[in-house]
Amino acid sequence: VQLQASGGGLVQTGGSVSLSCAVSGFVHALGWFRQAPGKEREGLSCIGSRGDTDYTDSAKGRFTISRDKVKNIVYLQMDNLEPEDTATYYCAADLAYTLSCVAKPSLYDHWGRGTQVTVSS
Repeated sequence: VQLQASGGGLVQTGGSVSLSCAVSGFVHALGWFRQAPGKEREGLSCIGSRGDTDYTDSAKGRFTISRDKVKNIVYLQMDNLEPEDTATYYCAADLAYTLSCVAKPSLYDHWGRGTQVTVSS
């Protein structure tokens, strides 16, 4: 399984960014995570093979995850961005089937390279 994230960049406070992650191979859950300098990697959102979703507090209300199962791409739409959202963003895959996905980094075993998102004040 390989994952490739894209779509990061520089955006002003209050702006939006849409991230994409192309996936090769069959997976069940796909998740988005981020890591800021000096901080632990944190979960943001996930979407399972049945369309179930999970959002952590950092993502609720501002981020939206979606998945194109035909193209095998997972998206993360991020709105109303703040400087605190500056981080490297990663997508990851969980090959194990679960009834509902959970956006917890330790549950994901295949990771793509990150894409940088920088929010200027």
